[in-house]
Amino acid sequence: MLESCQNAQERWGGVHQLIDRWLQERRELVNVYASLSDKPQAPSANAEGLQRFCEVLLDYVSAGHFEVYEQLLNEAKEFGDQRGLDLARQIYPRIEAITQVALAFNDRCDNGDCRDLGLSAELKQLGQLLHERFELEDCLIEVLHNAHQGQAPQPA
Repeated sequence: MLESCQNAQERWGGVHQLIDRWLQERRELVNVYASLSDKPQAPSANAEGLQRFCEVLLDYVSAGHFEVYEQLLNEAKEFGDQRGLDLARQIYPRIEAITQVALAFNDRCDNGDCRDLGLSAELKQLGQLLHERFELEDCLIEVLHNAHQGQAPQPA
């Protein structure tokens, strides 16, 4: 997962400040996740690490939904990129489903419902879903942003 994060930053780093910041948040999320999931003890024994993971997770998914996706869609509309808009309509529901899993995980932890029993497995599953989400987001960036580099927007 960390390698995927590094590859994305290498491909799109410096292209757009918003995407750069978001990819840095992704890197932080991956690092916090790795430090939490690599602990030999139960994750709930590391309550501080779990809380930090939830904070970074919420920041990351919020930035995606309320900043980055909106910017990418606006850019595609500005360039008249119907292919990109169609792709976004296909991908977005899966990203939204993964977001709901992440939010539910955070809510359970906020309510004190994160217990040792099943927490490691739940973290592992969440990690797999985040990896899938990162790949989908990379696809959106590739199609909705990189496709427009060097082009002028279409007149309205």
